[in-house]
Amino acid sequence: MTMRSQAGSEVHLLIVDDDERIRGLLQRFLIKNGFLVTVARDAAHARRLLSGLEFDLIVLDVMMPGEDGVSLTRDLRRQIATPILLLTARGETSDRIAGFEAGADDYLAKPFEPKELLLRINAILRRAPVPTASVALPKILNLGPVRYDVERAEMWKGEALIRLTATETALMRIFSAKPGEPVSRMQLVEDLGRAGTSGDAAQERAVDVQITRLRRKLEEDPKQPRYLQTVRGAGYMLAPD
Repeated sequence: MTMRSQAGSEVHLLIVDDDERIRGLLQRFLIKNGFLVTVARDAAHARRLLSGLEFDLIVLDVMMPGEDGVSLTRDLRRQIATPILLLTARGETSDRIAGFEAGADDYLAKPFEPKELLLRINAILRRAPVPTASVALPKILNLGPVRYDVERAEMWKGEALIRLTATETALMRIFSAKPGEPVSRMQLVEDLGRAGTSGDAAQERAVDVQITRLRRKLEEDPKQPRYLQTVRGAGYMLAPD
């Protein structure tokens, strides 16, 4: 069955890898599974494509000649919120953390089975914001100078829209559904669709990195969070005004 984006069109993926064989393999496999797929051979090629096209998700190799995938991810995060899945031959925790800190939504170490990549892609795409159905919940959460529109899944500071990644949007959806209640790290892993992908402990650490990034966007002092709090032994909690 063909994948559909929220706008009704087919989901469009950008695959960036300097290995022509891998590009072709992934392109054929993902097209077979219902996606529109465009490929780029390096960061410069990807930038040219991104300047004229919009994509639903970017699959990006880390180890490329010239600008590497982590550097490209960091730069793209200043401009767009498109989900990014990093591919790399490196499997160490420090490399995964570097990717997440740069703004990646997920991370898959080579070699991998194409089916696992498909599962990761679908998990990321499922993180799209879902409007709350509970009339008891506020539509706007005030977080100091920041406000979060629950229905639109938008974060604002004054008149400036704060750009959120797909994972950050998913985290805000989870927290805004139960303000004032702690959510465990394991529950966040499950809600983000990452359970069982590369070890629960590693995924919980990845969640910690995502929380740190989100705090930088909504807290005046991210090192002493007021609104996205750590609850000892219980997880994280959104505490609006």
